[in-house]
Amino acid sequence: MTSYVLRRLGVSLLILLGASFLVYQLVALSGDPLQEFRESTRPNKEALMAQRTALLNLDVPAPVRYFLWLGGAVKCVIPGQCDLGVTLQGQPVTQALGSAIPSTLQLVAAATVLAIVVGIAIGIVTALRQYSALDYGVTFLTFLFFSLPVFWVAVLLKEFGAIRFNDFLADPSVPITTVVVVGLVSGLVWALIIGGDLRRRLITFAVAAVAAGGVLWYLGATQWFRYPGLGPALVAVTGVGIAIGLSALIAGSQNRRALYASLVTVALALVAMFALRPLLDRATFPLILLLGVLAVGAGVLVGYLFGGYDRRQSMRVAGLTSFLVAGLVMLDRFMIAWPSYFTQVRGRPIATIGSETPGLGGDFWVSGLDKYTHLVLPTLALMLISLASYTRYSRASMLEVMGQDYVRTARAKGLPERVVVVRHAFRNALIPLATIVAYDIGGLLGGAVITENVFSFKGMGALFINGLSHQDPNPVMGTFLVVGITAVVFNLLADLAYSALDPRVRVKA
Repeated sequence: MTSYVLRRLGVSLLILLGASFLVYQLVALSGDPLQEFRESTRPNKEALMAQRTALLNLDVPAPVRYFLWLGGAVKCVIPGQCDLGVTLQGQPVTQALGSAIPSTLQLVAAATVLAIVVGIAIGIVTALRQYSALDYGVTFLTFLFFSLPVFWVAVLLKEFGAIRFNDFLADPSVPITTVVVVGLVSGLVWALIIGGDLRRRLITFAVAAVAAGGVLWYLGATQWFRYPGLGPALVAVTGVGIAIGLSALIAGSQNRRALYASLVTVALALVAMFALRPLLDRATFPLILLLGVLAVGAGVLVGYLFGGYDRRQSMRVAGLTSFLVAGLVMLDRFMIAWPSYFTQVRGRPIATIGSETPGLGGDFWVSGLDKYTHLVLPTLALMLISLASYTRYSRASMLEVMGQDYVRTARAKGLPERVVVVRHAFRNALIPLATIVAYDIGGLLGGAVITENVFSFKGMGALFINGLSHQDPNPVMGTFLVVGITAVVFNLLADLAYSALDPRVRVKA
């Protein structure tokens, strides 16, 4: 294993060297960094040209300049000695990357996690409902999103997800035609998801249509979009639904102790919702992180105390339920801060540019809302593009696994379908996706360059675009170095994870 990792690192290093050399030469040949001074009528243009020539070493041929840059980049293996040059504004590239990487990282990380969770869930469901109307509909949508360019999706999201939605929030009244259309669409979607014979689908359609239309009408009539909130009642109802769903999915309906443990965690979360309210009013990020850890720990402890013939199942169900219900409590607290944030941003809460609102004042909740409203559209743009591939790959992998001999053997033994799908098929269907995740990280980082440019998001994309537009190779190479190392590391981790997940695969020494 050690020799394999060293070989992969050696090959990856050679690839990075060759690719970085080509990128540097292409940037150097893309234009003249002195062009703006040559066309200038300033009396000191000669001095400015000499200054930039010395800054970028333009008196040295481009191949030699690359090795000068490489000499500074090699020092990055020594803490505190990294030298990737400076930008045209005189800012060290390492400093520029230090402020740009966190913004891009949170954008790409959120899009990746959402795409993986939602995409795999949709892919598994469509695989279990192969050749159904739901399968055909999801297949059409995934191919549609897969073929769309990310910049076009981003522009549409700015138009309909920000500009028009903000116009709606100025007068959040819902017309009756919108209520009817949303109800009909919701009924159709749920009828496709639930499936069954014609009678069952008609009943599902009617119930879902009336429920969705009624909820939307109620939200519009009560000005909920202006003053949103969940409240204890909705948190309790949603929490009970989460507890029942997770216990049925993970532990099975016969494991009553897991269900009771998860319901107890919901009750504890409701008590904490009132007891911790004064503390949440003065919340900070470390405090929220600590409360989240305590919530999961409390859920696991409750599952352990309930015990049963499979104590680990009770602990998993209760811990996950506690985590999700704690998220609902946090969401409710963010909603309470919405009117204050809405007033401070002058009634335009969904941002179209930037990563934060300049000069915004407020507590943890208001600043958190500001960060999330700036992240929601670019994250959604990246997620929609990546979601399609995860859906298709997970569907194909699940279909392949469901036809294997061990799945048929499990069914022949009389195991419940939930056990066959969750414990046997689902786990093995995830194995091929390990390599897809590593490949998709590089694609998301590439898409983030375009998305950040559309939304004026101050991350590595802006640094990369500015470097290209001004023929400044140092920030371009700094961005390339981060993306290249990330791609190499994740591909190596994918290979190791694949061999760990599948015992049939062994890494040769």
